[in-house]
Amino acid sequence: MPNDLVLIDDAAGVRTLTLNRPERRNALNVALLIALREAIGAAAADDDVRALVVTGAGKGFCAGADIAEWSEAVERGDDETGAAWERNAHALMQELHDLATPTVAVLNGAAVGAGLDLACCCDFRIASSEAFFVCSYTRVGYPPDAGGTWLYPRLLGLEQAKRFVFTAERWSAAEALQRGLVTEIAEPDRLGEAGAAFARQLAAGPTVALRLAKRLLHDSAGRTLAEQLAAEKAAGAICAETADHREALAAAVERRDPVFRGQ
Repeated sequence: MPNDLVLIDDAAGVRTLTLNRPERRNALNVALLIALREAIGAAAADDDVRALVVTGAGKGFCAGADIAEWSEAVERGDDETGAAWERNAHALMQELHDLATPTVAVLNGAAVGAGLDLACCCDFRIASSEAFFVCSYTRVGYPPDAGGTWLYPRLLGLEQAKRFVFTAERWSAAEALQRGLVTEIAEPDRLGEAGAAFARQLAAGPTVALRLAKRLLHDSAGRTLAEQLAAEKAAGAICAETADHREALAAAVERRDPVFRGQ
């Protein structure tokens, strides 16, 4: 199980993972990457987890790769640390993006470089009004290497993604909202509750249907309409057998709100 690099809290079907290196602005060293992968794997295997929140301890969400670890490895000619970082970072981004459970990044401060890529792997991003965002790779003479060139065009459109990557501009929370990088903004003193409330809303939904809908949306770009309709039909057949579907039908007949159990 993860160590204290990732704090874990469960409440009302929501699991919250908190990156816990505040003294380093939650920079992603190899140990934190591994801990996050373990935590996400545990969440994926737990049917009681119906929504996942990822946030950071302290003043920042995530400062990206741990430059100190990186530079020290370069100085001593240690190629394995860099290889381990890349291997685990790539696996982490894929595992978080592919997680069936709905995911929310709660951005309590700066999200930079690979830290921003981590947030963009989530389904939604709720940001503090004081947060800011930088695609910082080009500032160190490097291209994005943790999924940003795949994630940003899908959120921003190609032209805005190129601007963001090429210029390494610092975007405020308001700019990020306007351009589609974040979903919602909250003031710092209510950010935690705003993120938790949205996650609870997702967790209270029909879990099987939400998970299948997420997969359908993710896979749609690679399918024809006919193929997508066939996939929707197959997903519908699965949902038709769930207790949540039966509850929704009963609630409609009885003119009340359904109470979903995630089954």
